[in-house]
Formats: sequence, C-alpha cells, structure tokens
Amino acid sequence: MGYFPFFSLETWILLITFVCIFVMYGKWTHGIFEKLGIPGPKPVMYLGTVGRHNKVYYIDDNECAKKYGRVWGMYELRRPMLAVIDPDMLKTILVKECFTYFTNRRNFYLNGELYDAVSLVEDDHWRRVRNILTTSFTSGRIKDMFSIMKHNSRKLTTCLQSKADNNEVINIKDVFGPYSMDVMASCAFSVDMDTINNPSSALITHGSKLLRFSTSLFIFQGFFPFFLPLLELLGASFFPKASTNFFKTIVEKIRAERNESSHQKLGDFLQNMIDSQSTSEPKKEKQNKGLTDHEIISQAIMFVFAGYETSATTLVFVAYSLARNPEVMERLHEEIDSTFPNKGPVQYEALMQMEYLDSVVNECLRLYPPIGRLERKAKETVKINGITIPKDMLVMIPIYALHRDPELWPEPEEFRPDRFSKQNKQNINQYTYLPFGAGPRNCLGMRFALVTVKLALVEVLQNYSFSVCEETEIPLTMDPEGLVGPLKPIKLKVVTR
Repeated sequence: MGYFPFFSLETWILLITFVCIFVMYGKWTHGIFEKLGIPGPKPVMYLGTVGRHNKVYYIDDNECAKKYGRVWGMYELRRPMLAVIDPDMLKTILVKECFTYFTNRRNFYLNGELYDAVSLVEDDHWRRVRNILTTSFTSGRIKDMFSIMKHNSRKLTTCLQSKADNNEVINIKDVFGPYSMDVMASCAFSVDMDTINNPSSALITHGSKLLRFSTSLFIFQGFFPFFLPLLELLGASFFPKASTNFFKTIVEKIRAERNESSHQKLGDFLQNMIDSQSTSEPKKEKQNKGLTDHEIISQAIMFVFAGYETSATTLVFVAYSLARNPEVMERLHEEIDSTFPNKGPVQYEALMQMEYLDSVVNECLRLYPPIGRLERKAKETVKINGITIPKDMLVMIPIYALHRDPELWPEPEEFRPDRFSKQNKQNINQYTYLPFGAGPRNCLGMRFALVTVKLALVEVLQNYSFSVCEETEIPLTMDPEGLVGPLKPIKLKVVTR
C-alpha cells in the first residue's frame, strides 16, 4: 500500500464508486444499435463516434455511408442517432409520416431569443407559425421583390468593376456576402443597408457569428443533458447573445419607426408578419391566429441571418466551381447572352426559364449543400422498411453523404451540371436530392434563395468571368464547424468580358 495515497476505507469506496458511475454513465447509452441489428462505428466512452473517420462531420458521414451502407447507427457524444440515406425511408420519414411520427426537428432548448423561430418550434406551434409565413414566399410575393433584388445585384456588378480593372485577388465571400445581406435586409425590412460598399459592417460581422455554436457549450450539454433546464434558466444559448441582441434592436427600431409613420404599408416580410396581427377578433383569439410581437422578431432574425449565410455560401461555391470548370462557364455565358442579348436587363420570367443556369445551381447544391444534415425526432416507436426506430430517437439525414452516393450519382465528386438537364432531371428520385429538405417541413425560403442566387450569377456573368489564381485552394479544406463551407476563404479573380 506504500505506493498508493493513504485514504480511509470510506474514501476508497467513494472513489471506486465514483469511477464506476463515471464509466457507466459515459457508456450506458451505447449498445442500442447492436440490439436493433443496425451497423455502425463502435463508440468511445463519452465521445461516441464523433470524428471517427474525419474531423469534418459531414465528410465523416460520407465515409460512414461508404463503410456501413444507407442506414447506420452513430453517437453524437452520448446521444444515439440513426443515420438514414435510403430514399424510400426518407420519403416515409419526411413526407408520409411527417405529421404522425416525425414532425419535429431536434430541439437543443438553449435557443435564447430565438426559442420561437419557425425552424425550432414544434407541433401545433410550428403549424401556426409556418402557415402564416408561407404567404410571404409565394411566387407572386417573390416576383414583387424582384426589383429590390435587382437594385442590389446592380451594386454588386459595379463593386466588381474596380477589382477586375486592378486584377485583384478577391475573397469571393467578401463580395457575395454583402450582396446576400443587402437582399435579405431590403426584402425583410425595406431598408438599404448598403453593406456591399461597407463589407466590414456590424451587420455582416454579427450575421456570420449567429450560426457558430459554442463548442464548449455543445460538449457540456452533450455530456450532461440533465443540466439543460438549469442552463436554460441561466440564459445560456447556442446563438451568441451579442448578435441576437444586435438584430433584435434593429428589428424593434424599424418596427417602432413604422408604427409612428403614416406612410402606406409596405409589402415586405416584416409587414406581412405585422399584418397577421391585424384582425378585429378578440385579443385572446388573435394571439392564437397571428404572430406575437416576440415571434415576429424571431422570424425576422432567422430569415435574415439564415438566408444571408446559405445564399452567400452557395454563390461562393458556384463561382469556385465555374472558375475550375471554364467550359461550363462558357456554356452558361452563351445561355445568358442568348436570353438577355447585349447585356439587356434581367427579367424575372426569363430568368426562371433558364435551363442550364438551373442545372449549374442544382449541381453546385448537390456537391455543396448549405446544410450538411437534416434531423427529425421520432414521437413514438415506429418500424420503417424493417428497421425499428425507438421513441425519441434522433433520425439524422446526412445530406452531404446522400448527394455523394456513387450508386445514385455516378462519379459524385465531379461537377456535371448535365445531371440536371431537362432530359435527365425527370429520372432523378426526388429523395436523393435534398438541398432544401422535403415534405411539410422543408426550407420555407427555397424559391426566394434560388432567385437571389440566380439573379446575382446572371448579372455578374453578363459582365465578368471567374478564374482561379495562385491563391485559390485546390482541393478545398472544409470547415469542421457550422454549415458546409471552406475552412479558408475562397480566393478568385474576376475578368471583364
């Protein structure tokens, strides 16, 4: 015993008991997939299967898909997750049984001011908010906003002129990011933030931070989920408070100014939400039908920062893909020139009918979907295609891996827009291509985002080409955190046509 510290018997018993409990607690959620007969990597105590094949979570998903097939079990720290990329199962989960078993996404609970945002709320609360917001994203509404988008796309092309003249190497997100933010802000609030001429604006800074979750908080809640109520009570949030408060202040200020103004009502996103409150019904019933003041703030914040990041990232990847595939860019130039001769003004209807442009954007979204994963939580135990999904099991849909399945997409690493040609598109199973999700809980702003991206591409490519340079990273090193994106900024040159 001389080699061991001198402790009393009671202390040794406590230490041994603590070690046993520590080990048991770290492993007691493991083993569920073995019982269900579902393959997957073997978990490590507390860490689960995180980063088993690659530290970039969506690339890790792709490696797991290659090794274990289209259904496998994994562990996010201590939490079991069922990964599914089988198209038939996805149809059942996302559409057929959406309202019965898979209505809700994962709720981290540490959502701060965004606790009632449409992407986070559940069941009847989600249905009410979603139904109200849907009216803001009809084709007619988006068409009405097209002139606002064009105002910002013109500023984008003007901004690029000096960079092309000076043969500058451009951090391409420094150009497309402000454009995306200006479109979101102008369509949401009818205000011109002009961040494209002020890329260091606080709006861009905070917008970039909102989807960067705290790693330490994520790990802590993963290890000790029973502390979630206490963390929520203490005001802990995955969304940075400084950023959510910044956007909240902007929304409240704009709404206050609008309430004081006697001007004609605007047709923007904010006004549509405010109008949902304008009923002659009693207050109690009105709260059930329209959005509350806080819900309006949450939806506005979510629309701006989620739309900004995903649209900007998509534009960055399209520019990168075109620069690396000049033959594709040349063909796209030809379609643009024939659709809008002599660099004519871009019209909404003609833009929406451009087939090759649509193919290029779709192929880029296949290779680089903004969201690497979708998630649904099982309300009850259910059996799908012979696989039992227990109650409260988190079903994870690895979009990045689904889009790179070689059986579904031959030579998946290649950038081939013709996969989505008019002739080939009809042969694509819609549940093998999910950049915006599918079913009742798909991305609400899908059409809006596509118009934003396509307009910017056409306006820019009417006047310029993208080209790689010495500073362009090939291949890309991907970011292990947040949305699908590069770890380092993508740098290109723009060349005047």
